[in-house]
Amino acid sequence: MSSVETSPARSPSGLPPIAVFDLDGTLAETAGDLVGTLNAILAQEGLKTLDLAQARDMIGAGAKALIRRGFEAAGEPLDDSRLETLFVAFLDHYGRHLCDHSHLFAGVTEALDALARRGFALAVCTNKVEAHALALLERLGVAGRFSAICGRDTFAHYKPDPRHITLTIERAGGDPARAVMVGDSRADIDAAKAAGIPVIAVPFGYTDLPVEALGPDRVIAHFDDLAAAVDALVPAARG
Repeated sequence: MSSVETSPARSPSGLPPIAVFDLDGTLAETAGDLVGTLNAILAQEGLKTLDLAQARDMIGAGAKALIRRGFEAAGEPLDDSRLETLFVAFLDHYGRHLCDHSHLFAGVTEALDALARRGFALAVCTNKVEAHALALLERLGVAGRFSAICGRDTFAHYKPDPRHITLTIERAGGDPARAVMVGDSRADIDAAKAAGIPVIAVPFGYTDLPVEALGPDRVIAHFDDLAAAVDALVPAARG
C-alpha cells in the first residue's frame, strides 16, 4: 500500500482509476545492471562485450530479446535451444546484480504520491520476470506503493500483447475505463493502443526510435509533468 493517504475517486463500477507503469527505462534507470549482465553472458561465450551507450537501446522487450540483440551485434548466430540455456544463465546473474547501479528516475516518488492523492491505484506491467521486478522495486523502496506488480511470466501474455496490461489492471483492482499506461518503448505503446488505453511516454528510456515517432498520446520530459498529463487523459479521475 502507498504511504500516502488516499480517497479513491471511484466510478459507478466501484473501481478506482489506475495508472500502469513500465519499469525498465520508465520508473527506473536499469541499463547498467542489464547491460552488465548481457556482457557477462557475452564474455562467457567468448564474444566481444558492448559499451553501455551501444547496448542501452537494446533493452525494453525482455531478457530474451536483449540476449538476441547482443548476439546479433556480436555477429554470432543464436538458435532457440542455446537462447533458452543463456536465458537461465542471464536470470541467475541478473538476480545477483539487480541493483548494483539501478535507481529511480528523478521525480518518480513525488509523481506516484500525486497520483495516489488523486485516488489512483498504481500498478507495474513489465517484461522483466515478476520475481526480479518485485525484488528490484523493493530495493528501490517503492514496491509497497503498487497494488500489482506483473512481469513477463505473470500471465500467459506479455507486452506488446494488450492482455498483459488488461490483466494487470484486473489484478490491481482498477477501472479499465479510467486507466492510463506510462512507458518508454514500442512494446508499451503498442500494447496500450491495442488495449484501448491512453499512453504517456517518457523520452529518456530504452527505444531504438524517438518515442514521439511511436504515437503516444502524450510525451513528458520529467515526472513532474505526469500528474497534469494524466489529468488531461483521464479527467473523470479527479471527481
